[in-house]
Amino acid sequence: MIGRAGDEIGVMLAISLHAVRDELRDKLVPLNRKYPIAALLDACRNYPGVSNARRITFEYVMLKGVNDSAEDARALVRLLKGIPAKINLIPFNPWPGTQYECSDWEQIEKFSEIVFNAGYASPVRTPRGRDILAACGQLKSATEKLTARERMALRAMAMTD
Repeated sequence: MIGRAGDEIGVMLAISLHAVRDELRDKLVPLNRKYPIAALLDACRNYPGVSNARRITFEYVMLKGVNDSAEDARALVRLLKGIPAKINLIPFNPWPGTQYECSDWEQIEKFSEIVFNAGYASPVRTPRGRDILAACGQLKSATEKLTARERMALRAMAMTD
């Protein structure tokens, strides 16, 4: 439906990629089982109106020892060859009980440099809200463990701020 969205509504496209191999992306983005990387990138290459002025944004969460190696960066560049793109590198925001860790800053910089040197913009998103577990996905994880009364109290406090 990516092509249809481009034809009918002409939006700028952002793709949550997060991996360069189907086996890993199947775990990180379960929809990959239905639409594997090759099919996804084929749709991106044929996206209506894609150009250097209207690039596709690829989101890539940096997971320590999982998808952050120099080889992963080189594989990402090979995968995206021919697609006008920007790659947002997102430091992972851990939450209690997660099996993943954020890549070391030095590793993120190395990854970014490889992608940048291949001709792609590769900004690193500034993490916000980590200190209060309010970053993406964290607040939900923390509040799920609260009782109904505690959740109502949190909501009431948020409404008064």
